[in-house]
Amino acid sequence: MTIAPDKPETAETPVPEGYVKLTIDGEEVIAPKGELLIRTAERLGTSIPRFCDHPLLDPAGACRQCLVEVEMGGRPMPKPQASCTMTVADGMVVKTQLTSPVADKAQQGVMELLLINHPLDCPICDKGGECPLQNQALAHGRAESRFVDTKRTFPKPLPISAQVLLDRERCVLCQRCTRFSEQIAGDPFIALLERGAHQQIGTAETADVLDLASRTTGGEPFQSYFSGNVIQICPVGALTSAAYRFRSRPFDLVSSPSVCEHCSSGCAERTDFRRGKIQRKLAGEDPEVNEEWLCDKGRFAFRYVQAGDRIRRPLVRNASGELEEASWTDALRIASAGLLKAREGKGGAVLTGGRLTVEDAYAYSKFARIALRTNDIDFRTRAHSDEELAFLGSTVVGTTPETGVTFSEIENARTVLCVAFEPEDEAPIVFLRLRKGARKNHTRVVHLGQWTTSSVRKTFGELLACIPGGEAAAVDGIAQHAADLDAALSGEGAVILVGERAAEIPGLFSALLRLTARTGARLAWIPRRAGDRGALETGCVPTLLPGGRPVTDAAARAEVGKQWGVELPAEPGRDVTGILQAASGGQLDALVVGGVDPNDLPDPDLARRALDNVGFVVSLELRASEVTERADVVLPVAPAVEKAGSYLNWEGRRREFDITLEGTGSLPDSRVLDTLAVEMDADLFTQTPAAAAGDFAKLAPVAPSVPAPSVAAPAAPVPNGKAVLATWRQLIDNGSLQDDEPHLKGTQRPPVARLSAKTAEGLGTTAGTVRVSNERGSITLPVEVADLPDGVVWLPGNSDGSAVRAALAAGHGALVQISGGDQ
Repeated sequence: MTIAPDKPETAETPVPEGYVKLTIDGEEVIAPKGELLIRTAERLGTSIPRFCDHPLLDPAGACRQCLVEVEMGGRPMPKPQASCTMTVADGMVVKTQLTSPVADKAQQGVMELLLINHPLDCPICDKGGECPLQNQALAHGRAESRFVDTKRTFPKPLPISAQVLLDRERCVLCQRCTRFSEQIAGDPFIALLERGAHQQIGTAETADVLDLASRTTGGEPFQSYFSGNVIQICPVGALTSAAYRFRSRPFDLVSSPSVCEHCSSGCAERTDFRRGKIQRKLAGEDPEVNEEWLCDKGRFAFRYVQAGDRIRRPLVRNASGELEEASWTDALRIASAGLLKAREGKGGAVLTGGRLTVEDAYAYSKFARIALRTNDIDFRTRAHSDEELAFLGSTVVGTTPETGVTFSEIENARTVLCVAFEPEDEAPIVFLRLRKGARKNHTRVVHLGQWTTSSVRKTFGELLACIPGGEAAAVDGIAQHAADLDAALSGEGAVILVGERAAEIPGLFSALLRLTARTGARLAWIPRRAGDRGALETGCVPTLLPGGRPVTDAAARAEVGKQWGVELPAEPGRDVTGILQAASGGQLDALVVGGVDPNDLPDPDLARRALDNVGFVVSLELRASEVTERADVVLPVAPAVEKAGSYLNWEGRRREFDITLEGTGSLPDSRVLDTLAVEMDADLFTQTPAAAAGDFAKLAPVAPSVPAPSVAAPAAPVPNGKAVLATWRQLIDNGSLQDDEPHLKGTQRPPVARLSAKTAEGLGTTAGTVRVSNERGSITLPVEVADLPDGVVWLPGNSDGSAVRAALAAGHGALVQISGGDQ
């Protein structure tokens, strides 16, 4: 008898602390404690079918499609388990559909149930061709259905909102939409209605249609800035876009990765187009920035590219004062002649808007210094101040994700203080990170503002209420009046976020720098517009050259001048207001204006006078505007989808994108300026965005050397029989990049004036209207009572019937008169 030798012992793989060892389909795997089975299987390369599971949503176990066989302690569980809700455990043995006939049969059975009432409308369904249900039915379903009765049908589509339409018979009740609305966006107005075989999704607005008025969850419509995400994550085409519905098939589309041009977050997008026209935009995946989400403005506001008033050819003002089409050769020749004459006379200046890429902004900065030989350039075509400019030059310029605050840091912070910043309206993806941090990590979010806005509520935040214009004094008073917050800001993981509205509040930037110096909290500036951060870095301000180099620094001027091959002007330039005053008063002979709306400026009438009185105006623009109406030469430029380039988001992260729509004949600002400069005997070397980027890269950022601002905090405004105005722009409003999209327009928040109960009662207008006026004009809106300080009125900045700058030429913290709307 022969005895087989013992097998050599093999050393077991040690399991690190915080991890467990389990077996999936016969393969041992080590996984972190708390990880879902479906995620562990994914890491092994095993795809388990699912519908309700989404990595950024809390588990629900709603669809039951991901069933697997599980053993614990050598004993099999009595029935298959949902792998999207079960977490890994030590010694667990899991068999997926690949190795378990039980799991495979269970998955086939669930698929058969899901398809019993599902319509066979794949050829006309918007999801057809990119549908998980189609794919998984082929891979994991039965070849034939045993259900022979008539399928259930419903009237369709039902409008969940002006933008989102519901086809109820397609729904598989995965609850992705309801969980997104409640967990991610904080807008829980879309919900599951009824039970059992009658269960369906809907809102209070659809209750009458559903005959469920007595059993709905609330009385508000599905009004969310993030509603388009439920369309994208719906796995079956039950939720569709009113703007895209039946316009195209997925396999007819050409897709291009892109970057959102609407705010300073720089979200990753996917742009789908057909026959030279954009059909839709989808959220791209970028865990460092927008994860997989997109706000509705970024998703739906793209039809301005095809607007009827799009400028396609250069325009030149003729002898009779009318604009007429001209060739590029003639338009550039006339523009260069006018600018050369101005350069030899009283000079010219440059104003840029917020839509510029980094490459275009660099071209404007270089054009001002080389072609016009001036430092009169400013991108801040909004409320601005010298204090803000000093803050940007000393604290913001040059920061990167490695040195500054990031999205991830906001999400993981222990305390976040938002000052002069309404995140849901001004930077929606920052708002989502704040909400996620509050939900998941118990981040304490404090808002220094005027009333409990939706941003305050949805981030589970605290409100530190103050009079508009009194924010600087409130910041200085935190140590005395909010000792717990002061201690939290002095602790680890504290972040302060400040918005561009701070430029309207004297002393606020200085107060925030004093606060950060004392507490050690990290500070981030979050502008509203996509191009602002890039314009700052490239020197589109009167006191800074590219890379944050001070204009007054002779060595910095020499360095940049050597790179550019010219001698640079040494005197700091004028800011926006200074440029407009000089142009209005006849002290400038020319203006070069790129994408500026006078109604965004602190004093729109001053801007109009400047355009009327200055000798010569060159406008680089997409569409007809108040500037083009007054321009001597109009040079058409390309929108973001028709050019390549990059944005710098508020973190300082470069967000590159390539051209989406080719062959349109439109030119980026950088090339137009380069060609115009050649006509003026100057070389910019910005013929292409790549050339501009390469030239800018040679001027590496330098350490900030601009002195930080030190402005004492003034006392809060005293109404003295008037009211103090609080205002900012809502995300979806009357901005020109949102034109030609009626479905998006239908989802904007109704424009109302907000007052405290006491102030409204004093006017006798608790349920009526209020008239807000000053010597420049008036605005009348319905009243809504909110928890504002007494004597304060809030107005939306640029909504229907409430264009604050255009009507009042006033801003945040201004004194206004209020009265009942009928007075």
